Formats: sequence, structure tokens, C-alpha cells
Amino acid sequence: MTAKALAMRALRVVLILLALGFCGWSLASQWDDTVHAFEQLSWYTLLGAFALGYAGLVAWMLAWRTFLSGLGSELPVPAAYRIAFVSGLGKYVPGMVWVLVSQVEMAREYHVPRARSFSATVLAIATSTASGLAVAAVTLPLTSPQARDRYWWLFLLAPVLLACLHPKIVAWGLNLALGIVRRPPLEHAVSVPATLRAVLWTVAGWLLFGGHLWVLSAAAGGSGAGLPFLATGAYSLAFVAGLLVFLAPGGLGAREAVMVLVLAPVLAPGVPIVVALASRMLLTAADLAGAGSALLLGRRARKEQRAQKDDSARKDHDTRKDPPAGNEPAPADLSPSAEALGPQAPGPQAPRSQPTGTRPTKEQA
Repeated sequence: MTAKALAMRALRVVLILLALGFCGWSLASQWDDTVHAFEQLSWYTLLGAFALGYAGLVAWMLAWRTFLSGLGSELPVPAAYRIAFVSGLGKYVPGMVWVLVSQVEMAREYHVPRARSFSATVLAIATSTASGLAVAAVTLPLTSPQARDRYWWLFLLAPVLLACLHPKIVAWGLNLALGIVRRPPLEHAVSVPATLRAVLWTVAGWLLFGGHLWVLSAAAGGSGAGLPFLATGAYSLAFVAGLLVFLAPGGLGAREAVMVLVLAPVLAPGVPIVVALASRMLLTAADLAGAGSALLLGRRARKEQRAQKDDSARKDHDTRKDPPAGNEPAPADLSPSAEALGPQAPGPQAPRSQPTGTRPTKEQA
């Protein structure tokens, strides 16, 4: 292993430890309130909300993989799962740059050029932001006057950001960013069909996250036909607000504040913070579960690779030891021996041939 590979592995270990440390700090700082929130919710409510949140993370992973495929690097789903979930822990370290750096370096293990992985990650973040604001703009103005009055300026950004997802605009922006960091431009832009598939996966993630918050809100006493729309818009707006406060690990504080503001009209006093804290804990658990399973998948893949290398080396050794068919030395005599044929019947004998160049004697004549 080269020195650079060792340095990258050490950096990844440090990043994971930092992410786990900040993640633990965010949970510990709200532990008493979170335990109180969990005591008010049933276990099947928590399990269902956890499953929906985990499914939302998987949908976003597939959106990132779609962008990467559109740029020319097709990754198997297990490889994309490992990269997305392990690098996703970087969002718990202050500053969004850690997610970007870790995804780029981990994708290099699968021979993905840095420019492609960088572009796919930037595209995924931009798409989640634009589509999240669009989802909030569609759902909240009709269900939450408080959110409409306070965050109307964010809703105006939604159509502008969605228009900026056009492949030509995206290619221009990414090539400009790559030129600033002195990297070669993209070979080609992401096609319109690939962009649409990635946007659909991202919107599916928003709907799953909205379902996650809806399950918690309904169990906490929320009701009404508009509650699913309100919960989906609340989570979308809260997540985008957390992205804007990029210095806070995982948008800590900003996300919960927006959720409380949007959910306050439909829940009893004191209940929205219970829902927000339960959501934070469950999604953190989903991140940790995804990263843990991704690390196990990576270890299993490395064991299989080592086994394949050992098997190939063993076959090569056996091939060198035993010469291939067709190169065996010819047998000395392929005709049956006299002992094997037994006594022969008397009969005319063929004349013996004389050595060439020798004169016969009188007896032979």
C-alpha cells in the first residue's frame, strides 16, 4: 500500500471518529429531552418512523448514484451504498466540506475520477436543496401561514433553483468550479433523462422523510387531512434551513426550530419539540445504522477480493507446476511390446532392411 493510500485511510478513520464524536455530543446535549419524547411515543411508532427515514436516505443514495452514472461512472449499488453512508457521517462535523471530501476520496477506490465524484456530489446537494424548497413551496402555503409569512423569500428561490438544474446550466457551473480548483472540465453533461431520474429519486426521499415526520406527529396527537402535507413541507423546509446553517453539525438547532414553528398550529403546546427531538434521534440512528452496515459490507468485499486473489495465485502456481496439455514429451514407443502380444504365429518374415552405405557380405548374398 502506498503512502498516499495510507494517508487517505488514516484521514477517513479520523473523519469517522470526529463524526461519531460530534454525533454523540449532539445526542448527549439533548438526551433528557429526547428520552422524555420517546416515553410519549409507542415502540411501533418509533420503528415505523425509523424505517421511513432510513428508506429516505437510501433514495437519496440512489439519486447520487444516478448522477454519477450520468457522468460516466456506473457504480454497483453496494459500492454506492458504502460510499454514501460512510461519507454521510461527515455532515455531523461542522462544515459541509467533509461530506464532499470523503465521497470524492472513497469513490477513487472504485476508479472514479475526482472530477466526476465531485460533480455528482455537488449535483446531489443542489438537487436536494432545490427540490426541497419546491416541495415546501407546494405544501406549506396552504397548510402553515406561519411558515409562509416567515420563509416566503425561500419559496421564491425554488423555481430559480429548479431551472438551474438544466444540464447545460449545470455543466457550465461545474466546469467553472473545476476550473477554479484547476481540474479538467467534465467530459460531458448529465443527460436530461438521467437528471429527471435523479430528481425523482430525490423527491421520493422527501416524501419518505415527510412520512417519517407525519407518523411521529400523528402519534403525538396531530390530525386532519392536511397533516401529511404539513409534515412533508415542515421536514423539507427544516432540512434546507439546516443546510444553510452549515457550521452546525447536521443542522443542529436550526432544523428543530423550523419544525417547531411549522408544527405548532396543529399540535398541543410542548409537543412539537417532542416530535422534532424524536425525529433527530431516529434519523441519527438511521445514519449510524447505514454507516455500520456499509462498513460491514466493505469488510466482506475486501475479504472476497483477497480470497479471489489467493485463488488466482494458487491457480497460476498450479499452471506453472504442471505443463499444459500438448507439451508432454512423446512416448518412446507407442506400439505394443512383444511380451504384451505374446508368441506370434509362424509366417513369412519381412526382409530386414540393411543400413544404407554398407556392402553385403558373401553369406548375406
